[in-house]
Amino acid sequence: MLKIGLLSDTHAWWDDKYMEYFSECDEIWHAGDIGSDTLAARLAALKPLRAVYGNIDGQSLRLQYPQVAHFKVEEVNVM
Repeated sequence: MLKIGLLSDTHAWWDDKYMEYFSECDEIWHAGDIGSDTLAARLAALKPLRAVYGNIDGQSLRLQYPQVAHFKVEEVNVM
């Protein structure tokens, strides 16, 4: 079973504890309001990142991530 690290509303703020919190996760899922390309890149460097953009996210993040994500993980539909 995959271990998923969930977070949202980071608003470009990096916490060094993310490295600890997500060290045992298989993927990180961000539920919007990422805040910056830099933060998204740092999270993606830790683990594979699935994300959606939020209302504060600019054009760059909106081009990288959808507003609504729909995918299947281990036979479970996620939206």
